[in-house]
Amino acid sequence: MIWLDFETRSECDLIARGSYTYAQDPSTRVLCMAWAVDDADVQVWTPDQPFPQAVRDGIQNLDTIAAHNAAFERLIFWYVLCPDYDLPEPKLEQFYCTAAQARANCAPGSLEDVGRFSGASMKKDHRGAALVRKCCIPPFKHTEQDMQDLVEYCAQDVRAMRAISQGLRPLSADELADYHVNERINDRGVRVDVALCHAALAYAAQEQVDITARVRELTDGAVRTVRSPVLRQWVLERLGPRARKLAVSKDRDSLDKSVRANLLAFGDDDDEVPPVVAEVIQCTDDLWASSTAKFAKLASLADPEDARVRGAFVFAGGAATGRASSYGAQVHNIPRKAAKAPLNVRASMMARAPLAPMHGTRVTDVLKLMLRPALLPDPGKSFVVADWSAIEGRVNPWLAKSVAGEAKLDVFRRRLDPYKVNAAATYGVAYEDVNDDQRQVGKVQELALGFGGGVGAFAAMGRGYGVRIEEAQAQRIVDAWRRANPWAPAFWSDIERAYWSAMRHKGAAFEAGRVSYFYDGKHLWYALPSGRILCYPYARIKGDEITYAKASWKPAADAKEWPRARLWRGLADENVTQAAAHDILRHALRQLDDVVLHVHDEIVIETDRPEEVKTMLERVMTTPPEWAQGLPLAVEAKVMARYGK
Repeated sequence: MIWLDFETRSECDLIARGSYTYAQDPSTRVLCMAWAVDDADVQVWTPDQPFPQAVRDGIQNLDTIAAHNAAFERLIFWYVLCPDYDLPEPKLEQFYCTAAQARANCAPGSLEDVGRFSGASMKKDHRGAALVRKCCIPPFKHTEQDMQDLVEYCAQDVRAMRAISQGLRPLSADELADYHVNERINDRGVRVDVALCHAALAYAAQEQVDITARVRELTDGAVRTVRSPVLRQWVLERLGPRARKLAVSKDRDSLDKSVRANLLAFGDDDDEVPPVVAEVIQCTDDLWASSTAKFAKLASLADPEDARVRGAFVFAGGAATGRASSYGAQVHNIPRKAAKAPLNVRASMMARAPLAPMHGTRVTDVLKLMLRPALLPDPGKSFVVADWSAIEGRVNPWLAKSVAGEAKLDVFRRRLDPYKVNAAATYGVAYEDVNDDQRQVGKVQELALGFGGGVGAFAAMGRGYGVRIEEAQAQRIVDAWRRANPWAPAFWSDIERAYWSAMRHKGAAFEAGRVSYFYDGKHLWYALPSGRILCYPYARIKGDEITYAKASWKPAADAKEWPRARLWRGLADENVTQAAAHDILRHALRQLDDVVLHVHDEIVIETDRPEEVKTMLERVMTTPPEWAQGLPLAVEAKVMARYGK
């Protein structure tokens, strides 16, 4: 195995333009390469020296090349070193990413953080950020000593990366194959409508001016900008007691996104949220909408030659589940809704015509609905978009492996609407007689209660779906769902019993349905039906709680211990369900070509044979892997001219 790390410089902004554009920029060059073969001493190459023969031979012999965030090193090889030094081009499958390995072990992905997280003796050199700013980013204000220090910093990174990687569970053959699938999707990228993005930014800029003026008018000049703390106080002073309670979070007043949504959900209750206050809150929500930043990022990351955004997917980026996450383009956070006639909206945007009220109530809502349609296939091709139906609602009872769980799965096998089934049981009516309001309650039950949620979870979820029910009635609804779904409380208890038993009996495995738990004295591992394993790192019992180091919670610079979270049965159930559902996605992706996007329960393929590919995609996605026999799967697939819903 060859361990290596590059330090590079370029006139191209790596953060703004992304690794792919950065690597292909003519100004990008390598300052140094630190490398080592297996456990040998780390060596450093600089461009004034002959290129190391051992690395050249390793590439030619198809040796594994290990790097932290290996996609960057791979691209630098392909677009900089190989052309400039007549090197054989390493294959994608030769690369092993130690950042992906760390994330697959439920540790942080950054080299600095994983060192602190694991307490490894080799940690990232904290001088690195300052050296990179001086030596690698224009205007390159560095001294000769700075360059010497950068070389040593690069070498130290390789030592740290190797020490940390060797202390972690290695990626399994399946995980490594899935990582390479992820990188092929990243290399393919997805095309962006750059002109649409720029038009959206122009509308957003004007909307910001208009909204700011409207807030000043509504507040009689008391609030001059929605980013002022004066706004929060102005709103809170005018709320009713029930609404005011929603704006208090962790002993402080808040108007964050969830609070704003809850306040706006009061609807016609003018005593709690007066109309003028509701409009100010809506203005705030519009001005803080993330869609503007997303359009800007998509335009910035688009390749100048083919307008494709590459490198959007982070393998195993989701803590505790190994689900993929997004980087740069943030496709996992794009709103699920899309404009029904995106070409008409685009035509209005290109003509700089008014968007409201023709295409929506507010400009910001229209722009939000155009984020998905900003992604499109190449000319002559189409998108085939397919998503699993209620994948978590199916996987959860399947994991329970019980008679009651099978009864829940029969709802899906019989192609019944699970929301209507819930409502029928809750309201004591026939399935055929469930009305729309009752079905909506059944939907909130399914989404809020499956992972141990109670009245609070039901109320919070309900506000987002327009379901407002008094607490006493909400408790009856929660109880009714649990009676109709006895597999769920039983599975939560089984999970809790299994992980507590594992923590108390080091080295022994304990099963809960199709999942098993094992404590090795340091980490609490759980094994999925696929064979993939994940863990709650550095788990320990404290009183009547089990806590673990939570990778996604970054500690303060002077913290002595990584922040810890409490493990409880609802969280554990959610984790195993989402992880197993993700294994279904991984299994499908291994069988598919030309995938450009995937978002949890959705796969998008770009093709010039849409109907043929649609049939094939439906077959792949509804055929469970060998380890998931008996799991009923269903998908909805569509052919689209642009990404939509």
